[in-house]
Amino acid sequence: MAKLYGISDLHVAYPLNATQWDLLQPKPPGTGLILAGDIGESATHLINVFERAKACFTHVFWVPGNHELYSVSPSVAKHPADNLRGEAKYNALVELARQYGVLTPEDDWMLWRRSDGVNVVIALIFTLYDYSFRPDDVSREGALDWAMEDNVWATDEALLHPDPYESRDEWCTALCERWEQKFSEYSARYPNTKFVIVNHWPLREDLVYIPKIPRFSLWCGTKRTQDWAEAGRFGADYGGAQVVVSGHLHVRRTDVKEGVRYEEVSLGYPRHWEMARDERKGVNEMLREILPGNESVTEGQRVWRPRG
Repeated sequence: MAKLYGISDLHVAYPLNATQWDLLQPKPPGTGLILAGDIGESATHLINVFERAKACFTHVFWVPGNHELYSVSPSVAKHPADNLRGEAKYNALVELARQYGVLTPEDDWMLWRRSDGVNVVIALIFTLYDYSFRPDDVSREGALDWAMEDNVWATDEALLHPDPYESRDEWCTALCERWEQKFSEYSARYPNTKFVIVNHWPLREDLVYIPKIPRFSLWCGTKRTQDWAEAGRFGADYGGAQVVVSGHLHVRRTDVKEGVRYEEVSLGYPRHWEMARDERKGVNEMLREILPGNESVTEGQRVWRPRG
């Protein structure tokens, strides 16, 4: 099969970002594109991104980030999905994606044939976070105060509602239980097959590198997913991950840990687009090749990729 690319954190609510996205160029037939969350904040944003993506790529995959789940102001709400909250909004956006032929975490995971003829499973997941990316001596009850000691606070606390769950932690737990079951089912269906796992949030805490706001880690994932890429984690037939794709951090890089390649593919806010544009890099150059991908990165190596 053709190449598979990935990008996230397009944030097309900003006019500059939306204008840049409109410059996306078509790829050869069979090519795939992963949209790993934080595409925008309204249904209209997603529609615009999906339309352009499907015009340029045969296969498009989407997982939500936190921004897709935000409650938007009445002036922005132009679609019924915009008036929903929590799980209801997520489900409505899944249906919206399906209308444009975009695959979501709620769809069957696709078998993707690599250039060497070997199949991998494209595992789209949506985990949220549970505030567990914190030091051992910081309790869950004290976590937000710990972040505020450094003047760190996430907009999610005001705009991302967990309905019908009591908390984001509880929603995260329910989501993780679902994906663990799905991984087990697909491992039994495709024994010893490798996976490409796609989630907006990093699976591992040691991949959260945000030195300017380190305590923002609270909103960056869950320790429950730490070993999800490891072979055998979901039964003896689970082949483990070949690649894990994530976004959220706006710190683009490639890491290899325990034989798994981790691709952080987020783009970011207008300043990130402007820095890329200053180096004559646009959205087409910022797409990250996931498969075949850069297999020259070695164990334990971290390659910074701010512009590619």
